[in-house]
Amino acid sequence: MGGRTMQVLPEGRLAYGMQLPVQSQSTLYAEAWEASAGPADLVEIARSADRAGFDYIASCDHVAIPRRLAGAMSTIWYDPVATLAHLAAVTERVRLLSHVAIVGLRHPLVTAKQYATLDHLSGGRLVLGVGAGHVREEFDAVGADFERRGAVLDETVDALRAALGPEEFPVHHGKLYDFEGLGQRPRPAQDRVPVWVGGSSPAAVRRAALRGDGWLPQGDPRDRLPAQIARLGELRAQAGIEDPLTVGAITEPLYVGEPGWDVGRRTLHGSPEVLAESLRAYRAMGVHQIQVRFRSRSRGELTDQMAAFGAQVGPLLG
Repeated sequence: MGGRTMQVLPEGRLAYGMQLPVQSQSTLYAEAWEASAGPADLVEIARSADRAGFDYIASCDHVAIPRRLAGAMSTIWYDPVATLAHLAAVTERVRLLSHVAIVGLRHPLVTAKQYATLDHLSGGRLVLGVGAGHVREEFDAVGADFERRGAVLDETVDALRAALGPEEFPVHHGKLYDFEGLGQRPRPAQDRVPVWVGGSSPAAVRRAALRGDGWLPQGDPRDRLPAQIARLGELRAQAGIEDPLTVGAITEPLYVGEPGWDVGRRTLHGSPEVLAESLRAYRAMGVHQIQVRFRSRSRGELTDQMAAFGAQVGPLLG
């Protein structure tokens, strides 16, 4: 597993980051204004996150969406490496998370080349989030194994540990992938790129516990998180893993202040104190970082919400 893991997020408070809008436009969460938005909007949102103290910005990964799913998922899915590299150049401190890279679609050396370069270019700001994927046609199109994608992901994480480590000539001998004597530079700027494992199935939780530096749940509501977090702890204890694990959660939609429009029944809204009190409950469960999403009717409203959250809610999350 390599050297001891460093916590990449600040200790002592609940960290917060966000999935970027625009770059993925599933009907489950995209706002109407995103349909006509583009690169300039992404840049301004990333800069706003950097200024407002967000710990990370995140980008998704899909190669191709079949027609049967295009109505719900849309076909707008920016490439995460290209997107995060572009935004690395216009930000200074915010971390760059793939949430999540479907690494089973590509050979680990290809993935390592892309993400090592991203980490190098960004000065060590990458967090590699990985997941198994769920779109069969995507796997079929690139010749990847959909049925065995869980086992493929397990070995791919191990191979990426080697390929993203400090060695110029990484070594991995596995059932699916076998390489040594092949050099890759530039190396990542970080001694150890943190790997956060996405998914909430029993297999995904196990993978996060045994192979991850962090866990990215896939939409677990608050009442399901404590049991999942307890399971992570049990699995790591049984395996004798003492390194810290960064536990994440995706919050309900948020709106800072009292909205003058219908933000939906599930959206948390109100004063900074009300929002912070609600969000601190995540920390009490054992969550270290929350991924937030704000309701908005325009890019300007979104960046205003981000600024208000960073200035007024963030300091209350300790």
